[in-house]
Amino acid sequence: MSFLIAQSLINGIILGTLYLMMAIGFTLVFGVMRVVNFAHGEFYMIGAFMALIGVTWLGLPYAVTLALTVGLAVLLGALTERLVFRPFRSDELSGMIASLGLAMILQNGALLFFGPDPQAFPSMVSGVFRWGALIVPKSRALTLGVGVVILIGFYFLLMHTRFGRGLRALVQDQQVATLYGVRLELMYPLGLGLGVALAAVAGGLMAPLFGVSPFIGATPLLKAFIVVILGGLGSIPGAALAAILLGLIESFVSSFISASAADIVTFALVVGVLLLRPSGILGRGEA
Repeated sequence: MSFLIAQSLINGIILGTLYLMMAIGFTLVFGVMRVVNFAHGEFYMIGAFMALIGVTWLGLPYAVTLALTVGLAVLLGALTERLVFRPFRSDELSGMIASLGLAMILQNGALLFFGPDPQAFPSMVSGVFRWGALIVPKSRALTLGVGVVILIGFYFLLMHTRFGRGLRALVQDQQVATLYGVRLELMYPLGLGLGVALAAVAGGLMAPLFGVSPFIGATPLLKAFIVVILGGLGSIPGAALAAILLGLIESFVSSFISASAADIVTFALVVGVLLLRPSGILGRGEA
């Protein structure tokens, strides 16, 4: 029993790290641009394909591929802001519809280019770590380790740089932020680029574990929605708390009952939290 608890704890932390990367990118874009980005799952899918191309087509080391994925994703996000979202900046509903159209374009573009069949991703590391009866595959440990390093880097960027202070000011109050000199023309594309990069690198990290296909973005997008709703729209600390909570609940319920029961518990939790706190665990009233 103690082995199963420890294994569930580790799996839950890995899942929570993935959900956190997706949800932070999602809530960052909403907080900065006030856009519900339905294409966020497709950016996860694109990141997975970027990693696949880098490793299998170009023969690049996995670490180099992930670094390139981050850079290309930031550029993709900035272009998306300029070409898709900027014309609808003052119209949140039109921006949301534009993101739906973008999601369809990206998914069908991947279908045309790569086909509908799932593609295997070569294993980056083999073997397992053993602590007594506890066994952790090195591939999952690598995913967790890289994910934690990226999240720490994101935290440093957000909390200890001028750029991060500008993003946080926009999330809190855009009018006041502009009065203090925050440049919207610069922060919008960079904010979306950072959100896209978090989704893309999450896709690149999870590709060796679950493979790649044009449809893999749907589930991470749904989980990001759940995490953001639980944590509170626009609240990054709330997203962090909800992501870890969701990952642990799914892992423990799946291990001790079933995967179907995990979905039931998850959505029951969402309904319960919204009944008690309509704005989420750490959300603000206006969100």
